[in-house]
Amino acid sequence: MSAGVELAEMVDAELVVDSAALTSANATGRPLVDHNTVLRPGEKIPTAANGPRYTERDLYVSEETAQALDEAGDDESGPRGTAMHGFRKWCAKEGRIAVPCTTATYTEYSRHLMARKLKVTTIRNYMSLIRTSMPVGKQPDNSLYLHLLKDYRAKNKRASRKKQAFPITLPYLVAMMSAAEADDRPIGWRDSAMFAFGYRFLGRRIEDADLDIEDLTVLDDRIVVWLLKDKTHQEEEQTLILHDRLDLRLVARMRRWLGHLAAQGIASGPLFRHLLKDGTVASTETRQKTATVRGDYLRGHTVNERVQFWFQKAGLVTDGRPVSAQGLRAGGATDLAENGATDEELEEAGRWAKGSPIPRRVYVRPAQKKKRDPFAKVPMYGRTPTNQGEAQAVSQVALLLE
Repeated sequence: MSAGVELAEMVDAELVVDSAALTSANATGRPLVDHNTVLRPGEKIPTAANGPRYTERDLYVSEETAQALDEAGDDESGPRGTAMHGFRKWCAKEGRIAVPCTTATYTEYSRHLMARKLKVTTIRNYMSLIRTSMPVGKQPDNSLYLHLLKDYRAKNKRASRKKQAFPITLPYLVAMMSAAEADDRPIGWRDSAMFAFGYRFLGRRIEDADLDIEDLTVLDDRIVVWLLKDKTHQEEEQTLILHDRLDLRLVARMRRWLGHLAAQGIASGPLFRHLLKDGTVASTETRQKTATVRGDYLRGHTVNERVQFWFQKAGLVTDGRPVSAQGLRAGGATDLAENGATDEELEEAGRWAKGSPIPRRVYVRPAQKKKRDPFAKVPMYGRTPTNQGEAQAVSQVALLLE
């Protein structure tokens, strides 16, 4: 074998069971290099003989660790679960291996999503979630898929259009909560508390649904929330203070809902739960057919459905933008922006990443444009001129129209 061929063969380490196997394995002297190897002048190329000599002891975990890994399960809930479910289903149909997938399979699936005419942002989110779901070191190359996506975006302009959720600002929110509470039933208590909290918390729907009762401390004029992590703070816990307002009545609504849970002996665990028609909290066992991997926690999709239901029941209409649970977050951010909140204040309130362009691009700028109309400088046609300049302008227009 030539030196060039030997260098192309990359070996990380070798498993040895006994000395005989070790001698046999190292006899080839295969180079232990990859594209990151850096050698000093005169330094010999390392071979398998220089590398670590693993034994079975290095490969096995204990019974306790194995059990902990089984209990942890796969992190395929929420958006990741949705993306991987579709990908696994497609791979099974196509006779391809889903995990770990090849670059060819990954690229072909991206073309499948494009053939369905999905939005560019949807495709990008799905492909990113699928890629990061692969085992460490076995993620597919995404360069070919990104090349296809660039061409897809250029040829499908409508697919690039992203419709923001309709902002559920205070007038809409209060109407929805009133509709939910009109019948004075537990499901209305839950939903109105969830809506008031979602608006003030500026949370993503899954963040609302993932909260436990223990994460909240309800005081007379505020709610203190302990948040282990969110989308932009994966390794940083936060303590948030949500001050109450007379129009939200956040504390009263939350206490009524927590009181309903306490009456059924529930003082810990998921904050927002499924209910039966009679108002009884539905456990995983009583929900048999509808139970999911989330157990007693509401699904993000369920929060979405409740927002849409009460929006319609309240007789509200939109400007064409879709109604969703994201509207609670968008509504709070919009109200802040339209009432003078700065980029930094919005960034902190909504827990966006530091320097994120979203607060300014999605909320602050539109709010500023809404208040600023350059055509307001143009005199109203047919109105009596208030000065000589306006009079001359109106006369000139009249002559042109004759």
